[in-house]
Amino acid sequence: MTAIASSAALRRSPHATRRRIASVALLIVAAVATLAVMLPILIIVFTAFKPVSEVNAYPPTLFPGAWTLDNFTRIFTELPFARLILNSFVFAGGVTVFALVFDSLAAYALARLDFRGSRVLLIAIIASLMIPFQATLIPIYQLVSDLGWVNSYAGLIAPRAADAFGIFFLRQFFLSLPRDLDNAARIDGASEFRIFRSVVLPNAVPALLTLGIYVFVNNWNDLLWPLVFTTDAEMGTVTSGLTLLTGPGGIIPQGVMMAGSLIAVLPLAIVFLLIQRRFVESIASTGLK
Repeated sequence: MTAIASSAALRRSPHATRRRIASVALLIVAAVATLAVMLPILIIVFTAFKPVSEVNAYPPTLFPGAWTLDNFTRIFTELPFARLILNSFVFAGGVTVFALVFDSLAAYALARLDFRGSRVLLIAIIASLMIPFQATLIPIYQLVSDLGWVNSYAGLIAPRAADAFGIFFLRQFFLSLPRDLDNAARIDGASEFRIFRSVVLPNAVPALLTLGIYVFVNNWNDLLWPLVFTTDAEMGTVTSGLTLLTGPGGIIPQGVMMAGSLIAVLPLAIVFLLIQRRFVESIASTGLK
């Protein structure tokens, strides 16, 4: 019996060895890929803490020889950076809230209600996704200017209060929800708005969180929109404000720019960490509410 067991172990050992080699190779590939993805972030972090002499030194170095907070001090003295951060939160947060409200209402009507022209309306919404954003920028600016909304939160938020992609995305998710939930609520005498608010929305939390993160990040990082609709530095956002750091001849203080970029990334990381657990929990409980 001992000899048989030893023979079986010898036959299994090459397979076990190959599995271990494959696991180690996969781990190495994952580590290299992670390092490649993290390298730009590491450069931003370390450059933000470098003095000017090291930032402009050649050949460049990754790690700072002398750590300093001067770049973070300069970003708040050379720019109204606290106001820019506030503007970014108001702009990105306001667009996110309004987009979730209007997109979900439109998506519910297209997914759960039968009315004349719904198919034509859906085709028009999908077709609008093919129109380049730059093609509508000038007409929208003219409208905002006529309303006197340039350099205002209304001018930044209102034109983006609804989005064709968000409507289509939520419609597809609403179609996946069982219609038995709607029918049961209608039998109990619930109105369409009550069904939307108390039945559909609680089961659509994963889609709402996904769209909310997408809209918030997209608007937080947007550069062109705030540059066009704000001419006052006090009404700019973080991304548009960083462009003001460019000096004569196109000289950019890289250390200060990296410090501002690092501060701009932190709110996105915090939002993701706060929502991540709720996002996973909502997926697990979809259809049970």
